[in-house]
Amino acid sequence: MESLFDPVLVFSSRLAIMACLANGEPMSFTELSKAAGLADGNLHVQTRRLEEAGFLTITRAGQGRRGRTMYRITEPGERRYRRLIATLEQSLERPPTPRAATAPPGNKDGSRVW
Repeated sequence: MESLFDPVLVFSSRLAIMACLANGEPMSFTELSKAAGLADGNLHVQTRRLEEAGFLTITRAGQGRRGRTMYRITEPGERRYRRLIATLEQSLERPPTPRAATAPPGNKDGSRVW
């Protein structure tokens, strides 16, 4: 059975990064770190994973300490992100599915066995 949720975006840190970039404007490493509330190391790892999966592009300008890393969401990444958001919204609109009542584990009279 296929999952309703994109396996790349099930991590809250990746979802936060995508939410920050969803408006289509590029962000620098520093801007994205502050906006997503992520430590530098975590941001580096998670943006690399998102880049590998085609969700965003990473460009570097300059060299050394003056270098600047910029991040931008890709069109396929935006589509997948928006699909996830739509799936979440739909799941919130549906009434909960009633679960079948099951007897608790234990004896026939319902008492538990410890």
